[in-house]
Amino acid sequence: MSLAFPDLSALVADPHTTYARLREAGPVHRITGPDGLPVWIVTRYRDVRQLLADPRLSLDKTHRLPGNYRGFSLPASLDANLLNMDPPDHTRIRRLVTKAFTSGRVEQMRPGIQLLADQLLDAVADRGHADLVADFAAPLPITVICDLLGVPQHSRRDFRAWTDALVAPDPGNPDAAKHAVAAMLTYFPQLIADKRRTPGNDLLSDLIDVRDEGDRLTEDELTSLAFLILFAGYENTVQLIGTAVLALLDHPEQLAALRADPSKIEGAVEEFARFDGPALLAIRRFPVEDLEIGGVTIPAGETVMLSLAAANRDPDRFPAPDRLDVDRRDGGHLALGHGIHYCVGAPLARLETQIAVSTLLRRFPGLKPAVPREELRWRPSMRARGLVALPVRF
Repeated sequence: MSLAFPDLSALVADPHTTYARLREAGPVHRITGPDGLPVWIVTRYRDVRQLLADPRLSLDKTHRLPGNYRGFSLPASLDANLLNMDPPDHTRIRRLVTKAFTSGRVEQMRPGIQLLADQLLDAVADRGHADLVADFAAPLPITVICDLLGVPQHSRRDFRAWTDALVAPDPGNPDAAKHAVAAMLTYFPQLIADKRRTPGNDLLSDLIDVRDEGDRLTEDELTSLAFLILFAGYENTVQLIGTAVLALLDHPEQLAALRADPSKIEGAVEEFARFDGPALLAIRRFPVEDLEIGGVTIPAGETVMLSLAAANRDPDRFPAPDRLDVDRRDGGHLALGHGIHYCVGAPLARLETQIAVSTLLRRFPGLKPAVPREELRWRPSMRARGLVALPVRF
């Protein structure tokens, strides 16, 4: 017998209470999703970590049972990305991406990200108040990812509108997501053609040129990779910066500890990701054979969702999991994935969040929330965790 999917408004407002109840009730639950179709949700850390790396769970939608999964349909030239692939295609494309998207390239971006963070805070410093999402958490990563890809300045506002339309569609504008997809289908091939004619010192130019023993990315693979890098590289970092600052405002003793010792920032960012990361659920998966989890058999082809939010607050893995602790050293959170699908952009997300939070605390020592906690609004999504706005005073 299926459970009804948790009420979306309750899940958006307080996902951790909902997932704690599911985790305590059992390791896996068959739930009827908002679209009326069944989905299996796995809640406990040990199972989620194991399944994130289990080859018996496929990301390839051709393994789904007919009529079992609906999802958001993307054209082939945007769908041919790492979130929909298994080895060997996944292995080949990830190897090519990794050759271009190196840790050295990310580290070289540090001075530019620091300069940008200071410029964004300079723009609001004299006001004494700001919306940290609109004024800081959003423009910082969209600028960084556009610089990384080599996107011209005049296109950047469109990029932000496209990602917003896909992540949290406006119920009053049901066609916005379709229009965003159509716009990207026009824009990315043109951008790739421009880069092919006039290469620059950017990731997209490198991806066009990258080879591995003669292998190279196809046009569809290039287009879908540019889409994925924009979408994941921007959206996840916006949400992580926002929830990190909110977590510190909710825990003033932790804010004071981090401000007193800024060297704690690297460990603190890992704790922010564990405590309230940007993804509640990992990307859907489909068993290629019947799979037993916690004594429950999930038939091949059914839809499986791995709850990162539930796993990251599992008391069997993390002591006092509902407590934010910037000195926590037990590591191993799953907010950025695990196994072969571990987030390829994780080093950049970490660096941006470290710089954003540490710069904010250094520049604005009197940082305080500007509205009561219960008035904050969250993105209406069952998968993504992010604030619509974060008004503050300083």
